[in-house]
Order: sequence, then C-alpha cells, then structure tokens
Amino acid sequence: MALFECNIDARGKAVRLKLGIMGVVTGLVLATVFYLAGIDMGIPWLIPLGIIGGGAFSIFESWTGWCVVRALGFRTPL
Repeated sequence: MALFECNIDARGKAVRLKLGIMGVVTGLVLATVFYLAGIDMGIPWLIPLGIIGGGAFSIFESWTGWCVVRALGFRTPL
C-alpha cells in the first residue's frame, strides 16, 4: 500500500485547498496583529502558528489527494 494513496475526489481537494488558504491567511493576519500589538514571543504565539500549520497541512492534503481523517477509517461527506 502506498504511503499517501489518493482517497479524496476533486471536490474534496477543492474544499481542502480553500480551507487551507483561508487558514494560512487568517494565521498570518493574526500573527501581524500580535506583532503590532506588541505581544511578547511565547505561549500566545502558538495560536497563529497552529492556524498557519493547520492551513498548510490542509493545502498539503489537497495537493496529494490524501485525507488523514479518511486514512484513519472515518467517512467524511466531501
């Protein structure tokens, strides 16, 4: 069995790409707000970094056509 075997269709890829782009943009906007507000580097910065990381992973899923949730055996509607 291939490591990242395609398990989503074109519609699922499109939805994951849109969500990923929205996540990365939201995380970057939040990081900019944190920076301009003068929030010190530390625990609060995990929020925008997590959002950016999640968005980037969603873009990766759309690019490869592989969904981690489906790989675990759950059926998703898209």
